[in-house]
Amino acid sequence: MTLRDRTYRTEAIVLRRKDIGEADRILTLLTPERGKVRVVAKGIRKPRSRKAGHLELFTRTNLLIATGRDLGIVTQAQLADAHRPIREDLTRGAYAAYAVELMDKFTPEQQDSHELYALLRAALGWFSEGGDVAIAARFYELRLLALAGFQPELRRCVVNGASIVAEDQFFSVAQGGVVCATCGKGQPGLTPLSTEALKYLRYFQSQPYGRVVGLKLSGNVLGEMEYVIQRYITYLLEKQLKSVEFLKLIRREAQPQ
Repeated sequence: MTLRDRTYRTEAIVLRRKDIGEADRILTLLTPERGKVRVVAKGIRKPRSRKAGHLELFTRTNLLIATGRDLGIVTQAQLADAHRPIREDLTRGAYAAYAVELMDKFTPEQQDSHELYALLRAALGWFSEGGDVAIAARFYELRLLALAGFQPELRRCVVNGASIVAEDQFFSVAQGGVVCATCGKGQPGLTPLSTEALKYLRYFQSQPYGRVVGLKLSGNVLGEMEYVIQRYITYLLEKQLKSVEFLKLIRREAQPQ
């Protein structure tokens, strides 16, 4: 086996990290070609480590990785984007942490993930820009669900298959979509869904980010969209993400007293 066979180059985004030993760190990375991989960055916690600033959470980095028996070993790292605005703003950082944790949960290890990688790369850019981070988060959730094979049905009733008309509906997390007013009336476990919130959920699902980023949505509509999507995600994952509670805490503290 040649040296070239034992190494590979890849762009990667740091999803998670865990300290081991006195100076090493295990990193969970998302890569375009190999999906989610775990590698060791040896000596990264030493004061003079040249890799430290290139492998922080949320960074996008070009790497040279040597394949090991269990984990790869980072031999070179060159920072591509530090996403500084995310690090300098607590709210943006909390949204980025949510996006990264969500991607981590929905991405299998060592499988081709070009579309998922492109989505996360774009999302970290959105959270670094000056747009509405809540709108960016809702768009990201819907795109991720679609790519992961869990796109919610928003145009036909998941009970009888009929086209949804312009009236308040329900959403079923168990069936993964909208339930019409007739089928949902009196049924337990459904989430009410207003006509306006459904309209924007459909728009977010069908349009590119450039079309939704400039929208002006009320807090009530955005809140309803968030509640429905996150209930669905929690059902799929069978637990609530840690970053969700942290994000809620940050937003509560940011509200004027």
